[in-house]
Amino acid sequence: MKLFELLPLKDWLALASFFALWVGYAYFAKDWGKRQRSLLATTNLYRERWMRQATTRDPRMLDGLITQNLSHTPSFFSSTTILIIGGLLAMLGTTDKAAELVQDMPFAQATSIQVFEIKVLLLLSIFVYAFFRFSWSMRQYTFVALVIGAMPSPEHFEAHPGSADHYVRRAAALVGSAAETFNDGLRAYYFSFAALAWFFSPVALVMAALLVVVVLYGREFHSEVLAVLRD
Repeated sequence: MKLFELLPLKDWLALASFFALWVGYAYFAKDWGKRQRSLLATTNLYRERWMRQATTRDPRMLDGLITQNLSHTPSFFSSTTILIIGGLLAMLGTTDKAAELVQDMPFAQATSIQVFEIKVLLLLSIFVYAFFRFSWSMRQYTFVALVIGAMPSPEHFEAHPGSADHYVRRAAALVGSAAETFNDGLRAYYFSFAALAWFFSPVALVMAALLVVVVLYGREFHSEVLAVLRD
């Protein structure tokens, strides 16, 4: 009960709206992306074409290099997230000075040290979630490399045409899963910027979360990159 008493009702409503927008958009993007091809759904088609091409290559050094390069991005973000988490943990040890700094900013709402720590903990939890998603994406790419390494020879697929389609679908689904997991971590980064607005006011938190949803929707469903990939 003490936790609920620390924050005013408007802050709890803003926090609930923040998570509702985040989780709601994640489900919307996944469901709507199947009807109107999103950026992820469109690139999944290219991933399937890639795996189909891989069945005709021997040796598959090019595919291994592509997988290695794809795994570098979640690895970089995973390492960066660890540094951010360390910085936020260090901030928890100096919350009084950090709170004074924030309160001196224009339009910032005056809050107690306990409330300020809750806001820092929100950011910390977001980046912990992002780390788990990035690290899981990185591990899934190692599974992709394993699947490519275990892929039968082109002669085997020529002799058994049905097995090639089955293998392509499974391999493409694995690459798509790794990309989707990375996308979850990247989306957490976007919403972490919205969470920063909570240091100013609850209204700013909701408005920033709405802005993030608009930006994500535009990039995933109406971006120039998507138009190029669809053509």
